[in-house]
Amino acid sequence: MPRDWRIILRETAIDFVLGADRRIRHSKTTGVPLAIVDIDRRSLEALGPWPWPRDTIAQLVEAVADGRPAVVAIDILFAEADTRSPAAIARQLGSLTKNPDVASLAATLPDGDKRLSDAIRIVPVALGFVLDSRGSNPVPGVPILVRGGSEAIEDVWHMSAGTAPVSPLVEAVAGLGALSLPGDADGAIRRVPLFVGVGQKLRPGLALEAVRLLNHSSSYIIESDAQLLAVGHQKIPLPRDGLLRLAPVDPRSRDARTISAVDVIADRATRAKLAGVVAFIGGSAPELGGLRETPGDPLVASVQLQADAVQQIVTQRVPLGVPFLQEILLTSVLGGIGLVAAVALSPILGASVVVIAIAATWFGAVLLSVASDRLFDPLIPSLGAFAVFATTSVGSYAFVAQREARIRSRFEQHLSPAVVRRIAEEPGILKLSGERREVTALFTDIEGFTAMTHRAEPEQLVAVLDGYIEGVTTIVMANGGMVDKIVGDSVHALFNAPIDLSDHPRRAVDCAMEIRTWAGTYQSRQEAKAIGLGRTRIGIETGLAIVGDIGIRSKLDYTAHGDAVNSAARLEAANKQFGSTICVGPVAMSRCEASLFRPLGVIVLRGLDAPIAVFEPWPSGTSTGWRDRYLAAYLAMEGQPAVAAGMFDALAAECPPDEVPRSMAARLRTQQPP
Repeated sequence: MPRDWRIILRETAIDFVLGADRRIRHSKTTGVPLAIVDIDRRSLEALGPWPWPRDTIAQLVEAVADGRPAVVAIDILFAEADTRSPAAIARQLGSLTKNPDVASLAATLPDGDKRLSDAIRIVPVALGFVLDSRGSNPVPGVPILVRGGSEAIEDVWHMSAGTAPVSPLVEAVAGLGALSLPGDADGAIRRVPLFVGVGQKLRPGLALEAVRLLNHSSSYIIESDAQLLAVGHQKIPLPRDGLLRLAPVDPRSRDARTISAVDVIADRATRAKLAGVVAFIGGSAPELGGLRETPGDPLVASVQLQADAVQQIVTQRVPLGVPFLQEILLTSVLGGIGLVAAVALSPILGASVVVIAIAATWFGAVLLSVASDRLFDPLIPSLGAFAVFATTSVGSYAFVAQREARIRSRFEQHLSPAVVRRIAEEPGILKLSGERREVTALFTDIEGFTAMTHRAEPEQLVAVLDGYIEGVTTIVMANGGMVDKIVGDSVHALFNAPIDLSDHPRRAVDCAMEIRTWAGTYQSRQEAKAIGLGRTRIGIETGLAIVGDIGIRSKLDYTAHGDAVNSAARLEAANKQFGSTICVGPVAMSRCEASLFRPLGVIVLRGLDAPIAVFEPWPSGTSTGWRDRYLAAYLAMEGQPAVAAGMFDALAAECPPDEVPRSMAARLRTQQPP
């Protein structure tokens, strides 16, 4: 298995552990008050499309600062200088025209960068930079002091350079942190950087920088021997890769802390909610490009993940992995349990012991996470135990498997594969319990079969019939149907039984059309022509039926009973009246595209009180013009039977293989309405 897949499996297992951890901790209190000032769709509709002018962003920062938050962190990169404010335009014109008067005019005009710089001086603000190997803007940072002799952070996520905000903003800002979020092998974001590497220097992430400003600290202290990070008065464990594993968050808590940016700008009362909080400014609107995939949600705004990280840092929630040797030891112990269970215990008891051991492993992983924020992967040890148990059990189960194969081989000659599977999986059952379900029944019959039996030699008849039945049943099963029974030359099939089959009426109609084509080809074979094999007639209808096993222990017949089954059988016989090959009932027709069918007429089926309309799929190869003329002739049948008969005669002459127009004309002339 590729390494990436092993990583994905491991991370998915730990996702499960952390998810269970969150449900257990649900009632625990949260840490620092947080607020997300969200540049959402409503804000873009009110204030203009993204990207906003620097002046609009400055207006938002001013409104946030007016609420007097403790810290503001902005999850937006300002890598380019303002180009849209009057001052910026004047500078550009001065540069193009080489006119010093125009350039000097910029100092007297509204300047977006200057306004934003002034705004971020009102309260402590952290801006963001991104890792970028082609970045040119230098990334300044606060001092990071390391105590101890060993390397505190190994394999830190780093690049040779980064892209920071433009210099006027960097000079005004109180903090600068990384916005970049690393994705795992499956693309999901599970970690937020505490530190990243820019060239040869460590730089903090945006969340950690927000915490530093909250604690009024001027530096970071890393205690490498104890593997701790001190931020002001606060100490947290420091992962060796510098990445904070995020714990799952209830989406409702994110919703509760989120405020639309347009509301902050427009409403002073809304700003009051920001007093004393750590306020993040970012965007959930797709236009900002800040939506990220997480294990629990494919679309989470990156600003929400940064805020989650602040919450964990302040509450000292830093999940760390257990040492690798401990995971190896646990895998060995579980593998030993699997081996003993397979050798010393019965299959059921041994499997139960292995399942209990695996369940205990997962439960222990959750408890360890809750108690100490230590994480280990329970999946690999579980798979190891299962693999040892399964491998050791193969020899013991070989004879049983061979016996089951013989049973399948014996009974599949007489029962449907679905029934055989259930008998093999549950050998103690005597019957499949009855149930009421919607099915589509399909019945086939060979025209003139009785007469054919009188003129054909027995060997000829059996050989042709065997090939015919095999072809029809193969088509039925290929289309998802179940061969209910074979009665002489007839095949009875069910769709949507015994297991669900989506779009079963259309599947049955497709099956019938395929049988129609195949049977026509089969008729032309020399051996079939020699005995005068007739055409195949098919009836289809959909409806509720009672399905289940009928019979005794030695012979079970899974079949269906109901009006739909009876109607399909009688619709098959109705083909003789209409000259058609496939006769489809009204319910099955209504579940398919109406354009697929042509009307045949209205009949009363035995056992039904009301007359029903019946239909046939259009023969393959009929042109649009021919179809239109057929429908016109059909509509003329009621008021102008003589005219309709002539129209049907003309159609029959153009398409000799199609017996329906000829049959229609004959009935009209004898005044036998269809």
